[in-house]
Amino acid sequence: MELKQVKRQVLYTGRTFDLIVDDVEYPSGGRSIREIAHHPGGSVIVPLFDDRSVMLIRQLRYPLGAYIFELPAGKLNPGEDPDTAARRELEEETGWKGRKMEKLVSMYTTPGFCDEVLHIYLATDLQESEHGHRREEGEFTMTVHRMILEHAIGMIASGEIRDGKTIVGLLLVERMLRSTPTDMGIGRRDQ
Repeated sequence: MELKQVKRQVLYTGRTFDLIVDDVEYPSGGRSIREIAHHPGGSVIVPLFDDRSVMLIRQLRYPLGAYIFELPAGKLNPGEDPDTAARRELEEETGWKGRKMEKLVSMYTTPGFCDEVLHIYLATDLQESEHGHRREEGEFTMTVHRMILEHAIGMIASGEIRDGKTIVGLLLVERMLRSTPTDMGIGRRDQ
């Protein structure tokens, strides 16, 4: 079933997203309103070391009024390739580079009202950046935390990690390691 857009209003154009209201018509002739948060998308990175540790960041998320654990991530710049954004954000937020980057998945974050697509990457063969991290002003309170992947998975189960992109990224990597650990050059730990 397709909806016909009758009218579109851009109510707000912001730095992070735009707010759009569409009047739509169903094939039956009925009408409805659809509210959309338009977002350019972003890249998310799972930095994985040879010892099966990962890097998470802990940062203040203003809408929540709380600090939360997340994978490094950031918004795509206009026309920017997600792979380029992933490499940029990893270095900016953590001070590390991934010599190997593998795209794991693209996902919709909240398709009921937002068109944001996040591209999740696995970064391996990590090396410290000669420049260190290059955080923006709003990221100055961000801290980097390195922990064994299984500990991070436990933080999901306990509710300490509640960020959707982080949960998806960590669980995908944990699943990959269980099925093909030698292909990734990462030591296997039998559970």
